[in-house]
Amino acid sequence: MKKLLLLLVVTVSFAQKDKRKLVWEENFDGKILNETVWNFELGNGCPNLCGWGNNENQIYTKENHKLENGILVIEAKKEGEIYTSTRITTKAKKEFLYGRVEARAKLPIGTGIWPAFWMLGANISEVGWPKCGEIDILEYVGKEPDMVFTSLHTQDSFGNTINTKKTSFPDIEDGFHIYAIDWTKEKIEFFVDNKCVYTFNPEIKNENTWPFDKPFYFILNVAIGGNFGGPTIDNEILPQKFEIDFIKVYQ
Repeated sequence: MKKLLLLLVVTVSFAQKDKRKLVWEENFDGKILNETVWNFELGNGCPNLCGWGNNENQIYTKENHKLENGILVIEAKKEGEIYTSTRITTKAKKEFLYGRVEARAKLPIGTGIWPAFWMLGANISEVGWPKCGEIDILEYVGKEPDMVFTSLHTQDSFGNTINTKKTSFPDIEDGFHIYAIDWTKEKIEFFVDNKCVYTFNPEIKNENTWPFDKPFYFILNVAIGGNFGGPTIDNEILPQKFEIDFIKVYQ
């Protein structure tokens, strides 16, 4: 009887979650990236944000990505004396407020690698960073294998954020995994393969602690080195590929 009741509870829970509708998905099925959805951010961030704000080493190009069998592949390379990669965003094209957001991805690995799937407040041009807010659904730094970083940046936690968690997953470098958030008016929960790893729910919510009441857009990139990726880059591991199967948004 207890097993039956537990099964009913679990079934109801999944049924409630299933009430949300898939409102957008990107499956990378085409031959080229859809630029009605995606923007390329190019160069080294100069003159406005040299090193992309983190003293990163890479130069972003359009050439370091491809669509292959329904997978977006972002490749980090060393080309002569420079490092190259790709960074894309959905700013002003696909922006969302609340819902479940998830991506299925396979990580690049090695010291100096720093792939990410993240979101920025769409009002960044008006209020700046970190006032706009930042949601880091996935960050991985190759110098710390087996770890997934999930973080938020707000005006209240400027710089080295206090709103962060790193979680050990011994098999995270093997194959594809699902990285997700469940974002409501009250809190943001972070998941890796449906395991909740961090919850952000500040008691006091104002523009400095909770900028997460406005639309956000997506960013996908692979950085190399920098403040977070680390000063050491193992050139022997390059090139490395960040592979993204899909992004889905449920509301």
